Amino acid sequence: MPPPLLSRTLDPILGVFTGVLAYYLYESHPRTAMPEDLKLAPLLRRKYAKWQEERERQLLAAAEDTPVDWQAIAATTEVETNKAVHK
Repeated sequence: MPPPLLSRTLDPILGVFTGVLAYYLYESHPRTAMPEDLKLAPLLRRKYAKWQEERERQLLAAAEDTPVDWQAIAATTEVETNKAVHK
């Protein structure tokens, strides 16, 4: 393994910083002008919105499949609380 250039902790930080800076310059340079919808921030927003919609759809489907019996939950918590109080 080659010796570290600066230090074991500073080398990875420098590498990540260099990569992020290079990508920023790639996206913002006029010669490589990308359409706005293909830049990283809008792509991440779109992906996150899609993930949220899918998660909400799954949660709604799960809620429809198994209805929650709130009275049973309240009864079991009441019994458990009474047991804890009487100990």
